[in-house]
Amino acid sequence: MMLQYKFGIDEIMTKLNILREEFSHRDDYSPIEHVSSRLKSPESILAKAVRKGLEPTIEQIAAEVHDIAGVRVTCSFISDAYRVYDMLAAQNDIKVLQVRDYIAAPKENGYQSLHMLIEVPVFLSERVHPVKVEVQIRTIAMDFWASLEHKIYYKYEGQVPETLLAELRDAAATANRLDVTMERLHDDVKALGSSTGRYIDPNKAGAIELPDTLLRTFWPQADAPAPVPAPAELPRLRSSDV
Repeated sequence: MMLQYKFGIDEIMTKLNILREEFSHRDDYSPIEHVSSRLKSPESILAKAVRKGLEPTIEQIAAEVHDIAGVRVTCSFISDAYRVYDMLAAQNDIKVLQVRDYIAAPKENGYQSLHMLIEVPVFLSERVHPVKVEVQIRTIAMDFWASLEHKIYYKYEGQVPETLLAELRDAAATANRLDVTMERLHDDVKALGSSTGRYIDPNKAGAIELPDTLLRTFWPQADAPAPVPAPAELPRLRSSDV
C-alpha cells in the first residue's frame, strides 16, 4: 500500500519538475519556485483513522484518508498558484477529485493555500493502480506563515494562547498584503517592459533597447529576456580549454 502512494508522489513530482524545467528553459521564469513531498508514516495514518472513527482496514483507510501522499508547491505570486493548478488539472491522466481554495476563502486562523485532491494512474508491472495525492499550492509568504503556525501549535501541543492566535491572524493578513503588493509590482514591471520594448538590467542604470521584432521572435512569452553581453564581456577560450 505505502509503495503505491510513493509511486503516486513520484508521478506528480515528475510532472511538476517537467513543467518547471520547461518554463525555466522557455521563458527564463517559472511559476514553480520549489516542490517538496511527504508520505505519511503508518503510525500517522492509523492515528488519523482512529480520530475519524474508521475501521483499521486498508480499504476504508484508502477510501477515507486523503492525505497519505502529499506534494507541496511554492510559488512567487498568487496568480502563479492558480496557474500551476490549471496546468495540473488540464493533464488528461489526472482526475481532480476535490478542490479547497483557502486563498480565496482563508481559514479562520488565517491559513491560506490552494488544495487539490487528485487521482493519478500508477502503471505497475501487471496493472494500473489509481492513487490519490493531495497537492498544496501556495506562495512563499503563505508557506512561511504555515510553517511558523505549525511550529507554534506543536510547541503548545495544540493549546495556543489566544493572544498568540491573534498575532498569527495579524501575521497572515500582513503576508497577504505582501503577496498582493509584490504581484502588483510584478505586473507593473511586465507592463512597462511590454509597452517600451526595453529590458531593465537590475545590475545597471538605464536599460538595453531591444527591437520589438526581436522580442517577439525569441521571447514571445517571457517576462524579460536575459541581457546580451557586449563582445568584450564574452569569455575568451584559453589554449588549455581546447
